[in-house]
Amino acid sequence: MVDVNTRPAVRDDVVRALRHQTIEVPSWAFGNSGTRFKVFAQPGVPRDPYEKIADAAQVHRYTGVTPRVSLHIPWDLVDDFAELRRHAEDLGVSLGAVNSNVFQDDEYMLGSLCNPDPRVRRKAVDHHLQCIEIMRATGSTDLKIWLADGLNYPGQDDLRARQDRLAEGLAEIYAALDPEHRLILEYKFFEPAFYATDIPDWGTSLLHCMALGDRAKVVLDTGHHAPGTNIEFIVAQLLRVGRLGAFDFNSRFYADDDLMAGAADPFQLFRIMNEIVGAGALDAASGVNFMLDQCHNIEPKIPGQIRSVMNVQEATAKALLVDREALGAAQQAGDVLGANAALMDAYNTDVRGLLAALRDEQELDPDPMAAYAASGYAEKIAAERVGGSQAGWGA
Repeated sequence: MVDVNTRPAVRDDVVRALRHQTIEVPSWAFGNSGTRFKVFAQPGVPRDPYEKIADAAQVHRYTGVTPRVSLHIPWDLVDDFAELRRHAEDLGVSLGAVNSNVFQDDEYMLGSLCNPDPRVRRKAVDHHLQCIEIMRATGSTDLKIWLADGLNYPGQDDLRARQDRLAEGLAEIYAALDPEHRLILEYKFFEPAFYATDIPDWGTSLLHCMALGDRAKVVLDTGHHAPGTNIEFIVAQLLRVGRLGAFDFNSRFYADDDLMAGAADPFQLFRIMNEIVGAGALDAASGVNFMLDQCHNIEPKIPGQIRSVMNVQEATAKALLVDREALGAAQQAGDVLGANAALMDAYNTDVRGLLAALRDEQELDPDPMAAYAASGYAEKIAAERVGGSQAGWGA
């Protein structure tokens, strides 16, 4: 185990890197959510995008590292996005990635950009063009695309033709971006399509991104993989070719569980962050956007986001503590156990004190969870947000 107190130079390097870490939070995480069986309502849940952003600002207030909020369209549609942007800025945050939604309208039952009906494909492309206009109003630079397109039965549609349609639609969307914009393309190996998903893996996403251009990058959702998949290998490969655009951090036991980051397998989260740190991709200049994408079914929304942020911070701090010189020497010498020990020494280090000290230095409460609980904000919004319709999955 690494003792950071006896290695002040190492501690200073770690703290310096952590000071600049940022994590984007999703607006939809603050609404009611659930499974196909039940959505559980909670008191104080936001009723509109303005209240979602107010709740997201609370996460930043107590962690200091979540200055951006992702939007989901049409869930976060408002009449005036310039006003929404000012609202966010007044609360000390900014509007981040704009997520498109082409999976909830009845017309998308057989797909969106891959649909055999050209009228449906036109509607899907136009929705993305609308999202680009929203990016211009909010100052966002990332258009994030996840498609539910796929097939449930062999023979339902032509697999190759669907890829051609997808490429054509993405090309039109990409061409509409401004020079400072990026298209970041997510993948998911199954659900809601169970026979064939049109973007099922990182390779398919990467192929489409490479065809589009340098400003098209892959989004890696940590829950979107088959059991046993070596996610850090995918991270390393995408970093190697400069195509990792963003993460959606969450946690899974079985499939796309969307639990709090680090909840199911904190060692995996550490291994992922180890690749990030080793490649120098923690720096904002790398272009990798660290985002949360989670579904808080039974836990309170704001504390669920705070805990996830803290888990990512802890995994990052441990990855920064890896003795890379010793690790490299052991790898070159073929010292299998020595190389593994270099990783495990860092992973087994308790970094909570280091992070608490960093927060204290930044004039934040060392314990964000306790500070939020003591703030009275949860009780305040439960009392004030009476009437109207609570936001939830799909709204």
